[in-house]
Amino acid sequence: MVDNYTQQIDKSIGALFDSISQRFSADDMVRIERAYLLAAEAHSDQRRKSGEPYIIHPIAVARIIAEELELGANPIIAAFLHDVVEDTDYTIEQIRERFGDDVAFLVAAVTKQKKAKYQHSKQVDNFRQILESVSFDIHALLIKLADRLHNMRTLNSMRSDKQMKIAGETDYFYAPLANRLGLYHIKSELENLSFRYRCPRDYSELSQMVENDIEQKRPHIEAFIAKMEEILTAKGLTARTEVRYRRPYSIWRKMQAKHCDFNHVPGRHYIRVIYPDSDAYSEKEYALKIYAALTDYFKERPGSVSNYINAPKENGYQSFHVKLLREQGVWEEIHISSERMVRNSRLGCAAERTEQNVHKWLEKLKAIVRADVSMSGIQFMEGVTSSFYNDDIMVFTPKGQGVILPKNATALDFAFEIHSDIGRHAHYARINGRLCSVKTQLNRGDCIEIGTNDSIHPQTDWLGSVRTFKAKKFLHSYLASQPKLEYIRCKHCHPLPGDEVVGFKSEDGTITLHKRGCSTAIRLASEEGDSIVNDLTTFEEREDMLYPVRIRIRGIDRYHLLSDLIYCITEQLQLSMCGLSTETADHIGVCTIDFEIHSLGELEAALRSIEAIDGVDEVSRIDIE
Repeated sequence: MVDNYTQQIDKSIGALFDSISQRFSADDMVRIERAYLLAAEAHSDQRRKSGEPYIIHPIAVARIIAEELELGANPIIAAFLHDVVEDTDYTIEQIRERFGDDVAFLVAAVTKQKKAKYQHSKQVDNFRQILESVSFDIHALLIKLADRLHNMRTLNSMRSDKQMKIAGETDYFYAPLANRLGLYHIKSELENLSFRYRCPRDYSELSQMVENDIEQKRPHIEAFIAKMEEILTAKGLTARTEVRYRRPYSIWRKMQAKHCDFNHVPGRHYIRVIYPDSDAYSEKEYALKIYAALTDYFKERPGSVSNYINAPKENGYQSFHVKLLREQGVWEEIHISSERMVRNSRLGCAAERTEQNVHKWLEKLKAIVRADVSMSGIQFMEGVTSSFYNDDIMVFTPKGQGVILPKNATALDFAFEIHSDIGRHAHYARINGRLCSVKTQLNRGDCIEIGTNDSIHPQTDWLGSVRTFKAKKFLHSYLASQPKLEYIRCKHCHPLPGDEVVGFKSEDGTITLHKRGCSTAIRLASEEGDSIVNDLTTFEEREDMLYPVRIRIRGIDRYHLLSDLIYCITEQLQLSMCGLSTETADHIGVCTIDFEIHSLGELEAALRSIEAIDGVDEVSRIDIE
């Protein structure tokens, strides 16, 4: 067994050195080999859970960094050494002395900090540490992703509880991170490996369904592709084609979102048309030539075009999408991409290594992960991961400025993205000219205008209607700064400041207020009399607190009675109406109105004003169910 491991290690490290020797100078190769030798010596007595020598793991991570992400010498060196400080007696200073500041930083960034007490939890603190490294170098994130990818590829050696923990972390944090960095292939593999270990039965069943689907559709797809290639060749357009089958997790997620079975999931595969990078035409021009040639022959599905060349996704993805009808009456999803776009889809932020490009990715990530220290670890992580994942949509201001938001974002998200003050006072939205609630969900291409009102302020329920980290961060901070209510009002009698009230204190310290005539209060007084609270002086009228009330008005119907009621409440009394219903039978009108007041005194004044209206016979306050 030892000889087998030795042969495996020698073969793996030899293949790695052979594959990168053409890319690096002799000096860099010497440094890389020295890093490997140090890692091999440091981990010489360690074994993985599978029983294999530990050094197999650093070699695998270095291969991912070198071959799958095509990174430079320092990230490869750091990949070899990424567990040395955490698991052996070597220190960061020793790494710095041998390999320099850059390598030392990368190793430190991916080394978990051991603490006697964690601020939130071991996992959340580790996530935050990883993200904080973004401030300096994006390569630390790539090494951590490569480390996680190899761990997921070899997860079958772990106990089932460990598999669930690691797979859960992967699906929650690492796959979304890969998505935001534009690493589509790594994101997809992490998602599917996580799915395989979290839901092994579903994964196995869907994998078999995908294989069966591929075999069943292969003849039709191959015939369709052959016709496409024939058309492009006749037009003198150079391109290659490939079929990309969506993996089990992607299909499972669509099944959950659309509440359908496998056979009714749209887009279980797509066809990629890849054209060469050209000096003669721009990428968009070449893509449009292919699009024109194909749609001259195949029927195009109306509204199916998505131009991600002009408007890339937030993670950098570019392509030109359209759906074409093949002979069997099936719409085929076509992605028209240049070789550069395909390469960038695979390498993401690592594709273009110019200083300007690296700075751009760093700034985008830093904007996402900036968080108030007051936010809890869970709030912070929920905000970050929702910003990382999933698809993006582009919407527009009335002046045509594009704004990229996560899928399922609302007009509130848009408002906060434009400016925090617009979000804070968002009153209504006009989406494509139509008046809508600010909680309305947005679609790709929508044009949004936000109406503001200084009297409008964030409410607790706004948190459930936003998706972006920026909006969630502001709302958490704003709501945390507001005075806390000391009481809970009974949901049946709805007491107001000025009512005769009684309070009952529960075991957790919460005080619930009731009107003294409330049947629930009478029961509690007889059953739990010792919990009655004597001092309720703080339940007084406050300018910043409004309470919903409902009144019923009964009177003789006449011309303009309803408009007089509305004028009295909204103009004379300056109260905000939020509901109105009317019924008229045999010249007797009954009107129910909901509005908001500060106190019982304000309500009584309103009732007196309404009673004075000509034709009104009876006004009473009724409970809101």
